[in-house]
Amino acid sequence: MTATLALRPIETAPAIIHPAPGKEFDWLLAHVQSNLFLPHPPPESIFVGDGDYRAIGAEFLGHYVRIGRLQPHERVLDIGCGIGRMAVPLTQYLDPERGSYDGVDPVMDGILWCAQTITPVYPRFRFQRLDIAHPLYNPKGSLPGTEVQFGFPNHSFDFITMVSVATHLPPDELTVYLNEASRLLAPGGRLFLTAFAIGGQTTGQERLKFKRWQDGPGWYAIEEAPLAAAGIADEFLLAETQKAGLQVESLRPGHWRGISAAHYQDLLIATKPERSR
Repeated sequence: MTATLALRPIETAPAIIHPAPGKEFDWLLAHVQSNLFLPHPPPESIFVGDGDYRAIGAEFLGHYVRIGRLQPHERVLDIGCGIGRMAVPLTQYLDPERGSYDGVDPVMDGILWCAQTITPVYPRFRFQRLDIAHPLYNPKGSLPGTEVQFGFPNHSFDFITMVSVATHLPPDELTVYLNEASRLLAPGGRLFLTAFAIGGQTTGQERLKFKRWQDGPGWYAIEEAPLAAAGIADEFLLAETQKAGLQVESLRPGHWRGISAAHYQDLLIATKPERSR
């Protein structure tokens, strides 16, 4: 069983039981990783982190379905879609008539590659650039991170993914993203967010040594570039998620801590409550 962080008393979403993915899904993950006909950007253009592009995409498709309960007919928003690392495997899973995918990112080169390579073959996969200012990814951006608004109507999505986005945001901007995710999720929709959640269980990790960012809830691992690897206090992350109107299901620790886990970063799953009758 996958471990979860020991959380302080919070209201959690009710458990929802879905059939476990079977052998056909295992085949699909292997297919995504090995199919040379699937789109793949030039290696020198990949800016979304280290590791194998295809393998990581297949890994997260597995997490989306097994942990996030993503269904083929659902509407997906990928915040920080980069150069399509999550979009490419999702082309093989989402229903081409009922499912949909929208990806947003501040890096123009990634959006152009996705729009020119993926959308012509998969028209329900759409990409748009938002000129969000970020000291590493878009230093000349015109939109401050604290003023971010994603241009979609309320309740437009069933599943929102933020993979390695919180790890590059200061706390005040993360709060804005959480509120936008809550606005955009339909009742019953899920937020799938990865983070470095700093609390009392961060000893034993190997690659990162976080230091507190002044007196606030933010932490950094690289002093000369704090947003290259940003941590967030787990209490703050949980509280802000709930303030945004989402119910936290779990916060699963990742193997960056030096423990055995299915994923590297910590993984938050939160649900938009159903409408009250």
